[in-house]
Amino acid sequence: MPSDQSTWLIAVPQDGDSEGLLPEITSKLPQLTTVAELGIPSFKTGTLDSLIALSEELPKQDAFFTATVAKIVDTLRNLLNNDPTKLVQHLLVNEGSVDEYVLRGWKWNDSRYGVQRSLREMVDVLNKEMASIDNVMKAKLNNYNIVKGSLVQMQRKKTGNLSVRSLVGLVSEEDVIQDSEYLETCLVAVPKILVKEWNLKYERLTNMVVPRSSSPIASDSEYTLFGVVIFKRVHDQFLQKCRENKFIVRDFTFSEEQIAKEGDELELADTTEKELWTELLRLSRTNFSESFQILVHLKILRLFVESVLRYGLPANYVGFAIRPEPKSTKRTFSVLTNHFSYLSPRSSGRAQKQNAADEFAGEYQSLMEQEFFDFVLYEVPWIVL
Repeated sequence: MPSDQSTWLIAVPQDGDSEGLLPEITSKLPQLTTVAELGIPSFKTGTLDSLIALSEELPKQDAFFTATVAKIVDTLRNLLNNDPTKLVQHLLVNEGSVDEYVLRGWKWNDSRYGVQRSLREMVDVLNKEMASIDNVMKAKLNNYNIVKGSLVQMQRKKTGNLSVRSLVGLVSEEDVIQDSEYLETCLVAVPKILVKEWNLKYERLTNMVVPRSSSPIASDSEYTLFGVVIFKRVHDQFLQKCRENKFIVRDFTFSEEQIAKEGDELELADTTEKELWTELLRLSRTNFSESFQILVHLKILRLFVESVLRYGLPANYVGFAIRPEPKSTKRTFSVLTNHFSYLSPRSSGRAQKQNAADEFAGEYQSLMEQEFFDFVLYEVPWIVL
């Protein structure tokens, strides 16, 4: 049975009063179920061999198209921080909702995909367009992720505790000794619980530590950052003793140029990320509209190809779209099954067509094993906000 989280696209042979079919079905279906006409053109059918080949190929294209649309939705969802109110404003098809596009008298876009072309040509055009969208989205998303990752890494340096975060902006020129031939300032992150021990020990960790030179520079919930003056010649020894006592010596050299450089780099990364975010959002919105239309057009081609293989010529079929109410999906499907039960003898004729093309027997058999109804049905998954 088809999903209760998708819109059903259905095709049946155009027999008798086709205009009265839609009102008749609508009157039988449960309340809150939406039914709309779906225009299926009379395409060029081609040969039986070409139809069978397409029927084998189209499911793979359908899966690719559906996945491409889903990836664009995921991109929009990530860009908008999974905010449903914002997401619904961007998941539009021709500036209308997805339901409006499918359920308001859908028509084939003849100006873009002229029906004078063969089925193979139209499938190739649709596939080329979707592949182009997919490639563009991959490139733009990858570019954005690289810049975003670089920005996050820069911002991360300004977060965390004093044992790991950047000291740029925390340590001033007055906190360190510069341009001394013999002395240097070591910056040491001391755990809060060891501050008392630091004050008692630091002068005796090694020789040549300047007495009473330790002074607190910054503090957070876990560490206090101290500056202490030592002779350069004992640097390595002092570093080792600090490690033994669980004091963390930070590798930092004060530089006005470095501070300015890091600030400029952060500002540039932030500006670039915002620009690429805006560009990717606009592109995702546009490509969602385009890719969803391409997907629906491919579904219509699948309906047509399957209908010809199942019901034969003339290739005139009535199509309609149904948006089931999830709680009454089984009843909706039961109504359709009963109403179109008269098509059962014609539907079974498809198996006989298999014998007319023995070279396709293996592939065609796999299609015959798929879920099968008396009417032709394909689904357009709902986009869950």
